[in-house]
Amino acid sequence: MEVTYIGHACFLIKFSTGLSVCFDPYATGSVPGLADADVTADEVFCSHSHADHNDKESVRTPEIPYNGPAPEVEIIQTFHDDVCGSKRGMNNITIVRSGGETAVHMGDIGCNLTQEQADKIRGCDLLMIPVGGFFTIDCRKAFEICGQIGPKVVVPMHYSGESFGYDVISGREEFVELIRSSGEREIINGGSVVPALPDGKVLLLMEPLRIL
Repeated sequence: MEVTYIGHACFLIKFSTGLSVCFDPYATGSVPGLADADVTADEVFCSHSHADHNDKESVRTPEIPYNGPAPEVEIIQTFHDDVCGSKRGMNNITIVRSGGETAVHMGDIGCNLTQEQADKIRGCDLLMIPVGGFFTIDCRKAFEICGQIGPKVVVPMHYSGESFGYDVISGREEFVELIRSSGEREIINGGSVVPALPDGKVLLLMEPLRIL
């Protein structure tokens, strides 16, 4: 599985089957410090309708489309806040399985998982999870959820950096420190593109590809 972190909550995942999937493409100008997402993918999934997650129309179709086995896709509906959606509405967790590989994109989750929801995600190969708080769960809650579901590789997303992201959300530093203190995961800096997932339980730190 190849992982490219476009930025914010947008990823391009290429499964070993050849299937390419884009999660949460953001609209031009919707995320401070990031250039156009500029993604080509066979499938596109958006967690909710906000502009920084829902520019499905901008994602181009590959010149040679995927013709392998259809992926298995499961959507888990959650809340975009901790008050049953009354502030920001609903959010979709998207599970994509292809060729024995499972990628899970948590979208802008803002609430706890039920046990039933956690069971559906448990042990996934790749978990993309927001950590920045305010609009989503924060670093500490993300750490708790990771402990609940035990993914193999975790990539934090939806955080602010020195030159990108929203002022009201935090960086990923507390999340990294919580993982480091737990001693349960190796921490790897992966840049913007990771050709294959590392083995074992790993916190994979990626940098946005589209920083201005």
